Amino acid sequence: MTAGGERGRTAMRAAAKKNGAIRARLLTFLALLITAFATATPAARAATSTDTQAAYLAAQLRTDPVYVTDQLPREIPQSTAPDFAKLAQRTGVPTYVLVLPAQATTGVGLLDAVHDRLGKDGLYVLIDESTVTEAKAYGVQAPAEDAATVAFYELPYDAGPLRSFERFADAIAQGAQKAATRAETAREKYGEGDEPADLYIGPSDRENQSTLTGAAITGVPLLMLLLVPYVRRWWRRRPGAAPRKQAKGRSKSSGVWILAALALATAVAITLTAPLVFDQTRSSASPPPRAIDLNARLDRVAKGLAEDPVYADPESPRVLDTAQMAQLHSRIEKFSSSKGGGPVFVALVPQIYEDESQGDEDAFAAAVRDKLGGKDGVYIVADPLDGYIDVFNHGLGLDTYSAFFDLPESISYGDSKSDEADDHLLGERLDDLMVILDKTARTDEPTTPGDPYPVTDPIAEDELRPLFYGEFWSGLFLGVLAALLFFGLAAAVLGIVRRLLRRRNPEPLPTSALPQVSPAAPSLSYLRETATTEIRAMTTAFGTGETADARSLDRYEATMVLVDEASAAGGSGEDLDVLPAAALVVIIVLARATRAALADDDTTRCCGVNPLHGPAKSSRHVRVSTEGNRRKMLPLCDRCLNNTAPNDYPALLLTLPGPDDESERTPYYQDDLLSAAPEGYTKLVRKVRESTLAH
Repeated sequence: MTAGGERGRTAMRAAAKKNGAIRARLLTFLALLITAFATATPAARAATSTDTQAAYLAAQLRTDPVYVTDQLPREIPQSTAPDFAKLAQRTGVPTYVLVLPAQATTGVGLLDAVHDRLGKDGLYVLIDESTVTEAKAYGVQAPAEDAATVAFYELPYDAGPLRSFERFADAIAQGAQKAATRAETAREKYGEGDEPADLYIGPSDRENQSTLTGAAITGVPLLMLLLVPYVRRWWRRRPGAAPRKQAKGRSKSSGVWILAALALATAVAITLTAPLVFDQTRSSASPPPRAIDLNARLDRVAKGLAEDPVYADPESPRVLDTAQMAQLHSRIEKFSSSKGGGPVFVALVPQIYEDESQGDEDAFAAAVRDKLGGKDGVYIVADPLDGYIDVFNHGLGLDTYSAFFDLPESISYGDSKSDEADDHLLGERLDDLMVILDKTARTDEPTTPGDPYPVTDPIAEDELRPLFYGEFWSGLFLGVLAALLFFGLAAAVLGIVRRLLRRRNPEPLPTSALPQVSPAAPSLSYLRETATTEIRAMTTAFGTGETADARSLDRYEATMVLVDEASAAGGSGEDLDVLPAAALVVIIVLARATRAALADDDTTRCCGVNPLHGPAKSSRHVRVSTEGNRRKMLPLCDRCLNNTAPNDYPALLLTLPGPDDESERTPYYQDDLLSAAPEGYTKLVRKVRESTLAH
């Protein structure tokens, strides 16, 4: 080959290369013009977006009148389509059902567009991941709006889409009039922000149930063991309580064993009953998805990317027009053929929490790559509903740590301008991303983002943990603490009640304290209050008199004779104002003597210095007056016998207030009735009966 020929061929290559560059610039310029024109007519682009989505959905309904998306397998698996179809037959009219993600159905007039594309009359129903969201009747008689209202108001939020559609279909089948009435009733009942109770519980609710069950198993039996004996003792010892009568053939230990057996039976009953009360097993109405449900969308996306590096979800509104799609393909081809470049896969697919990847873009990209046979490349996940963009490098020699991890937020998340746009300006943002990708530094070693964070198991995520698990064990300990706390509160309350009862029904003073606290010159009010207290204590101890012997019975009857005199004179056992001081002292002395006899105390006399001192221990000659040396042989209580000087007895002698003037006091033994007190209880009883007969 000559030198001239070689120079000619070199010139021809240079010219061809130059012409190719000029053609590339012209194509880029034309694409930019088309993009600018499309951006300048957003209404037209929106219409194209809706038409594309509607055309796809209409094509699906032409094959099957019920279409369930593959993007919500965690909430509505595609395998539930036959269930929706069976419910649709209840309406009695041709029914077309679309189950789609909520964000994918926000476009105005989607059902109208689908109906226009399909060209068939019938009832069109739009359902998202929770409920019936829209329904329209075309050419048929069906109360679509009222039925949708019924499904919305009558069911709680967690009822699930299948149950919501069931309620909708039943309302349609009832006819227009009944559906309208039912809708109005539901609006009135739940239209103020209220709604029916939830049908399902969450994991935290199950933890609360486990804690409550554990606390009940230990707390209730323990509280029985602590509180029942305490309350029984409190009841028996309460002020004014009747004396306890021991049942024949029944020991105290037998009662303890019976209570322990009841507590154990209670614990067993709670253990067996709790699973029947807390019988929930799932936290959601969604059925467990099958493997085919979880792989349906991944297979669809992988198949599309195997044929074209850009896959746009046909169920979602279109976000890239023809010019933007061509521009993106050009950018991808340029990067693929560049030094150190490689394949780029763009998936314009929604990332939803209910999808197979639980809305995790990293997990979705890795799963799609596996479906593509582990093919290396840059995987771009762009959400057409939210507008978010994520980039993952699998196996290419790119410095992705500095390039992808520090992407501008305007590309990754968008800005206020992209938020307002229906297409989230994904075309422009993807173009900016490809520019960054072109400029990314190349590396000798391939990089990878590593294994994605594992997502929740979609089959087991709605299964509630067993009741006897987790917080159940801590509940056992909390039950013990709760039982002790409740017992303490109950004891405090019963203590307060005891004090109140004592104020209303004061207990008589202990016998041992009488010599020290009994006054020598009591007032009438003191004698009335003390007599009232002693009468109550005596009648409580006496009860029905079944255990009373002849001695206690005589003393009791003599006391009640004086009480009856008060009643006959216009008073009562609670109002002794009509009785004189001497009668009140006799009542006090005999009431105490009755209780002593009931307690098997064989004391027969009271203190002769002051009968209010209680029972006598022995007799002695004592001075009873400060005048002269006159002495009397009197029975004495322990204090008067051992701790009293001879000259102190006159000061301890009981004196009675006068009926008209309490300051005029007389020694008690000058009263005819009380004169028999030092001679013993028997003679005092006889004196009371004699005085009664005399009257």
